[in-house]
Amino acid sequence: MNTRTSEPNSSRMASLDLLRLLAALAVVFFHYCFRGAIAGDLDSGYPAAAPFAIYGYLGVNLFFLISGFVISWSAEGRNWQEFSVARFVRLYPGFLVCMTVTFIVLAIARDPRFPTDPLTYIVNLSMFAPAFGRLAMDGVYWSIMLEIVFYGWFAALLLAGVYPRRKLTIVAIWLAISALNELFIGSGALRIVLVTAYAPFFASGILAYHLVSRGRSPEVLTLLAASFLLSCKTIVFSQSWMIAHLGVAPSYPQLVAANAAVHGIFAGAILLRSVVPASATILMLGGLTYPLYLLHQFIGYILLNGLAPHIGKHAAFIVVLSGMLIVSFVVWRYIEMPVRKPLIRRLMSIMNHLTAGYRLQPHRYFIPTGPISTSPAAQEARSLDRFAGPET
Repeated sequence: MNTRTSEPNSSRMASLDLLRLLAALAVVFFHYCFRGAIAGDLDSGYPAAAPFAIYGYLGVNLFFLISGFVISWSAEGRNWQEFSVARFVRLYPGFLVCMTVTFIVLAIARDPRFPTDPLTYIVNLSMFAPAFGRLAMDGVYWSIMLEIVFYGWFAALLLAGVYPRRKLTIVAIWLAISALNELFIGSGALRIVLVTAYAPFFASGILAYHLVSRGRSPEVLTLLAASFLLSCKTIVFSQSWMIAHLGVAPSYPQLVAANAAVHGIFAGAILLRSVVPASATILMLGGLTYPLYLLHQFIGYILLNGLAPHIGKHAAFIVVLSGMLIVSFVVWRYIEMPVRKPLIRRLMSIMNHLTAGYRLQPHRYFIPTGPISTSPAAQEARSLDRFAGPET
């Protein structure tokens, strides 16, 4: 039996904005207080914080849960052209600025631990530098590449006209392939093309949105349970990487408990969606998480190494983290936000021209609550409003 609940009725969910900030800070904590020193990237570490910071990398899994929810929400009511433009505008301007800043800092610092050169910069413009045999400008970019693959599949499903009509079937097939690969096959190609190691997190986010927008059903609850159980298996992928590269990782029982906590925090944020009011401050906190994530690692290491001998490592941590938050705010407020609508207009004009002979109408699920104006200004405003939906 399907028990329908109300759909998200706002263009943003404030609780998820706060959750994004929590996830980003967890990753920052992991890099500054655990990974940096043990990997030799930081000259002095924070051993008192390390036993807690070691779990901070799970903030990436939390990002993937949020992404599954938000992208599923964002895709409804859009065709593949609108979805693709929205994703590009959300990701690329901020990436370009942050990657350029990182390149400039690394080029000036000339730290052999963080090598770069102009060719590496040029290849990183693609956002897929490792695919061309070059290092990513920063170590965190691997997760952005997986996000883009995920977005690409969503765009393909919209183009084929099967999303969201076949949502649950698609999720079930994806989880089945992921389980086969992670439990038996172990194909690296499938891990890249179908993101099988992290599919349970994206899938759980998609299913959580389905619960919120369509209500409970035995099929959804069964898939959610399967997705969580599979995530308890796929977490060993990152555990194995940590042991191979850092020599230490949480035990499997500890990771299962931490994984349950991550899912619980995500569920809590969704359940509290009507409790946390949207505000300009929360919008800002959610907005700065993307540049913070892109900027913090290598630049942070360089700054911590430079400041710690002069002001102490703890003061350096506060200064660097504060500086990262300020720069991230500047990127969001004065670069990402101003270019967003003009870039959407331009890209949609180009996209509409290129696809004029092949237009698929989006599936509509949101019901207008009042009369709709047909004036040209109102039509343009509605077109842009469709890009003002939830963002990751």
